[in-house]
Amino acid sequence: MSHRPLLVVVTGPTASGKTALALDLAEALDCEIVSADSRQVFRDIPIGTAAPTSVERARVPHHLVGFLPLDAAYSAAAYEADALAVLGSLFARRPVAVVCGGSMMYVDALVRGIDDMPSISDDVRRKVLDFYASQGAEALLAWLEIIDPEMYRIVDWRNMKRVIHAVEITLQAGVPASSLRTGQAKERPFDVLKLCIDMPREQLFARINARVDTMMDAGFLEEARSVYPMRNLNSLNTVGYKELFAFFDGAMDLPTAVARIAKNTRVYAKKQLTWLARDAQLHRLQPDAALEQALALITPKL
Repeated sequence: MSHRPLLVVVTGPTASGKTALALDLAEALDCEIVSADSRQVFRDIPIGTAAPTSVERARVPHHLVGFLPLDAAYSAAAYEADALAVLGSLFARRPVAVVCGGSMMYVDALVRGIDDMPSISDDVRRKVLDFYASQGAEALLAWLEIIDPEMYRIVDWRNMKRVIHAVEITLQAGVPASSLRTGQAKERPFDVLKLCIDMPREQLFARINARVDTMMDAGFLEEARSVYPMRNLNSLNTVGYKELFAFFDGAMDLPTAVARIAKNTRVYAKKQLTWLARDAQLHRLQPDAALEQALALITPKL
């Protein structure tokens, strides 16, 4: 056995079979699972986030699932700290653990670490939010382009939360946020093996469509209705809830909302695939032989 523990990361796009593979691996390796999903950390929304079921959690203990209220603030940096703490406890008992999730920033935060950024003061946060509220998205993007052209070039312009945070960091630090990005991986006290089920895109999209139908049959509409009064929370600013909230608002009928959920989930999966395509350390597994191929990669490292 290696003197360093092994972290097996099962990642990939939504609906690619991550959960099933992680469960099979954890049972075969007699270890536990740590979630790497930015929405599964919240309580009260298990259907819309495809959180592990009670049956699945009875099969294998899961960590960092459903432990936060919907109004809690959470970030990749907080996840990095929490996941490392959990893994420290798990590795004290077993030489291997499984991480499962498709939130790529969370996976990167755990495996590589994220750059240290300044805490944002209330004054700076209020200044930026007031500007955004009064001037709008285009004005905020123009401000970011002036104070940090590099971050303006690489940030997702449609994700205003990240645009706002980029402006906040630059104002708080007094230097462009992009200059604080080192790109250097932090040293970890464990080895990492990253796995992904390499599913043909047509098959993946068919699975996404089927999953949306299954979620609706499981009570997703009722779950969304139960949290509708809290619709402005960041935890609910995600595919599935946004479309059903639009249905509740009368902006679209239910079949249109369901079709839009499937479409926007496919768009999200494409973004995940683009991120994964840049990862040279990723081992791609065939869907019909994923468990056998994964164990063949893992066993020599234990």
